[in-house]
Amino acid sequence: MSKQDGTGRQVSAEPVDDPAAHIMHVDMDAFFASVELLERPELVGKPVIVGHPSARSVVTAATYEARRYGVNSAMPMALALRRCPHAIVLEPHFERYAHFSRLVMRILGEVTPHVEQLSVDEAFLDVAGARRLLGNSWQIGTALRERVYSETGLRCSAGAAATKFVAKLASSRAKPDGLLVVPEAATLDFLHPLPVSALWGVGGKSEEVLARLGLRTIGDVAHAPVEMLRRAIGDAGADRLHELSWGRDPRPVTPGRDEKSIGHETTFETDRTDAAELHRVLLQLADGVGQRLRRSGVLGRTIAIKLRFSDFTTISRSRTLGEPTDVSRRIYEAARELYDQANSSARPVRLIGVRAEQLVGDGGSALGLWDDDEDWREAEQTVDAITERFGAGAVRPAALLKPAIQRRFGHGDD
Repeated sequence: MSKQDGTGRQVSAEPVDDPAAHIMHVDMDAFFASVELLERPELVGKPVIVGHPSARSVVTAATYEARRYGVNSAMPMALALRRCPHAIVLEPHFERYAHFSRLVMRILGEVTPHVEQLSVDEAFLDVAGARRLLGNSWQIGTALRERVYSETGLRCSAGAAATKFVAKLASSRAKPDGLLVVPEAATLDFLHPLPVSALWGVGGKSEEVLARLGLRTIGDVAHAPVEMLRRAIGDAGADRLHELSWGRDPRPVTPGRDEKSIGHETTFETDRTDAAELHRVLLQLADGVGQRLRRSGVLGRTIAIKLRFSDFTTISRSRTLGEPTDVSRRIYEAARELYDQANSSARPVRLIGVRAEQLVGDGGSALGLWDDDEDWREAEQTVDAITERFGAGAVRPAALLKPAIQRRFGHGDD
């Protein structure tokens, strides 16, 4: 498969009517980068990279113009800029991505209640029940993509097929800004010419193993003896790849997929040792985690931190709370205690993260009869409302203000 840089694009230019192709995968095109370009329309059509412009940072997202130079998400920023030295680097704004994700998912939910959200920018839909009112999968996909663009200014691609696996492959082939419907009868004609890397579960090492067996396409895998596959990659992997290579994937669309955890982390450009500074970073990260918990209507039972030191040693520490919470202040207190215990020797820190795990919801019903954090919760909900209206940074904890502003308004953790 391509790196989703638009090469090898394949779309259904004419209406396709196949009742069996009722599973749809919708994927936003270069989502984070596209959201940033809404604020910077003069950069449309130029190679843009989203990420922090530092030697240690990684690429969060890239426009298709940058991808054509070999820039991909999770790539070190230094390598990305060597490949595309004229790229424009924009800082990420995750609150904007969350906002537009909610808008898009609301639109999908108005097409059908059978929506399984996979991430902030992609979801599966089962549109079988929507056919009578909205037409066939091609018509639904076309109207849905037009509506997403008209209401958000963002483009998306969609694939429709008889199975999840093929639908997701179809949306990938349709990128950017395309729709591909694969009729059930055409599934194998679509699948078998594709490289083995298109199969779910085939990474770099598996691809090398299969290549040594002379298996380079999905069709090669489909016609290979299953016993040979089992000897090469094990029973479970062989059976799964054999089924997928014949287009067999029985998994239904499952609405209401819950997040298993919510977290934020940051990598420093230079190693940090100052405890007070690291405490402020923990407060900022905990604030972001709390906002996402409240927005999602869930509480976290366990708070975890992640630390990566200057020698690249990485550790995680966690603590289960007496009561689940969505209060940023409580998350910060637990994270700070975990940090102080884990790094009492003040080792230089390269990366730090905070995460809420064992999520339960909804937030209101999961709280105890007495809420010790009621005052903090009300204050933070007020801040959430202001942020929603005026944007991130309109109100923030005093500890996160710059020292000059702190001196003006006074010190204090609260």
